[in-house]
Amino acid sequence: MAFMEKPPAGKVLLDDTVPLTAAIEASQSLQSHTEYIIRVQRGISVENSWQIAGLSLPLPPKKLIGNMDREFIAERQKGLQNYLNVITTNHILSNCELVKKFLDPNNYSANYTEIALQQVSMFFRSEPKWEVVEPLKDIGWRIRKKYFLMKIKNQPKERLVLSWADLGPDKYLSDKDFQCLIKLLPSCLHPYIYRVTFATANESSALLIRMFNEKGTLKDLIYKAKPKDPFLKKYCNPKKIQGLELQQIKTYGRQILEVLKFLHDKGFPYGHLHASNVMLDGDTCRLLDLENSLLGLPSFYRSYFSQFRKINTLESVDVHCFGHLLYEMTYGRPPDSVPVDSFPPAPSMAVVAVLESTLSCEACKNGMPTISRLLQMPLFSDVLLTTSEKPQFKIPTKLKEALRIAKECIEKRLIEEQKQIHQHRRLTRAQSHHGSEEERKKRKILARKKSKRSALENSEEHSAKYSNSNNSAGSGASSPLTSPSSPTPPSTSVEHAPF
Repeated sequence: MAFMEKPPAGKVLLDDTVPLTAAIEASQSLQSHTEYIIRVQRGISVENSWQIAGLSLPLPPKKLIGNMDREFIAERQKGLQNYLNVITTNHILSNCELVKKFLDPNNYSANYTEIALQQVSMFFRSEPKWEVVEPLKDIGWRIRKKYFLMKIKNQPKERLVLSWADLGPDKYLSDKDFQCLIKLLPSCLHPYIYRVTFATANESSALLIRMFNEKGTLKDLIYKAKPKDPFLKKYCNPKKIQGLELQQIKTYGRQILEVLKFLHDKGFPYGHLHASNVMLDGDTCRLLDLENSLLGLPSFYRSYFSQFRKINTLESVDVHCFGHLLYEMTYGRPPDSVPVDSFPPAPSMAVVAVLESTLSCEACKNGMPTISRLLQMPLFSDVLLTTSEKPQFKIPTKLKEALRIAKECIEKRLIEEQKQIHQHRRLTRAQSHHGSEEERKKRKILARKKSKRSALENSEEHSAKYSNSNNSAGSGASSPLTSPSSPTPPSTSVEHAPF
């Protein structure tokens, strides 16, 4: 069923997780106000940058008198730059649609909620039993994925959630295989996978319906948040930070690892583990958004693991993301930065052991353990799972091969991106080292030594020429060399020889 239009040929599928950096380059006075010129860059490529003008954000304090003074403008520019740095380095804020629209208006000018509403409305023309109750505005972090609260007309008390998502840069499946795999998702039965009620797709996007869970996700539990609230409100600045109990950490962690192992054994790529993609059903964790890898959407933590060349397979990506999730369950907040040099006190040293194996500098440098290895670690090995539901997910052989090829393509793009970041980092370090004060002093000393050496060599060269000149003048006399007693006429070049 083609309920959406095919994207135009040559459509650029942006990776929304590539960081944007912003630097204020200059300022200009326009009538009664000052406008700052900002250069924005996507990723590491200097060629992929652009300028924007103006700044309509709550910024450093204003000044009524003297606000056009050069000193004040320069001081204010520093404050604005610090403000931009805070926004662009905050993981949640930097992925916010408002920030993207401000820094990159050309690529984020569309009204994605309106586009999603149009596509969903077209879907309902052929599926009249569903009805939209209300849009769930900004409950997720993805700019191009929208959610709607739904109901079935003949079952008005039941609430469901419809998610609509556009394609991403890692979509390598053919249109036919992509649509077939999306429609297979409702047949996937696993005690730790949240059931898909309905799924369909076309060449440009996918639409899925699941039951609405009033309790929300694992992240909602950690942050004591309401599921319907916007993502920024729920998670950006929590009022209370508190981790989970040790038994919850052990049980939830074991359940999540079990379902990850199941998917990898089936050859189904995931790569999208984070606390908002884990639904809570009592004391049971159920994984969400299996469709993300089929759509080619980038991971929530991509800007983290793309820095480390040893995290280059989807299994190692899932293991690293599990480390982020375990940290959040333990401490009630995500790590400030990765790799993590030292871990705060935890409910058990067994927790720290798993965190060190997935988030430490050594782990990021040398590589991640396997999912099977994590299951064998003391934190999870003694957890008893009581579920009696038998997992089922039958994928035809042809589609398994298509998934394998797509998985390899996803990993290949990641490896290429990591290679570019590594080369850029080396070049930046070299330039920084070359431009340091200590290096400049060394270069000055070497330049002076070279200058002295050059002057000395020139002096020696001139002396040699002077000596040769005298010899040439002597050999030009009429007296033979065998007559040393013959007088040697004075050389006419002596007057011009350097002394």
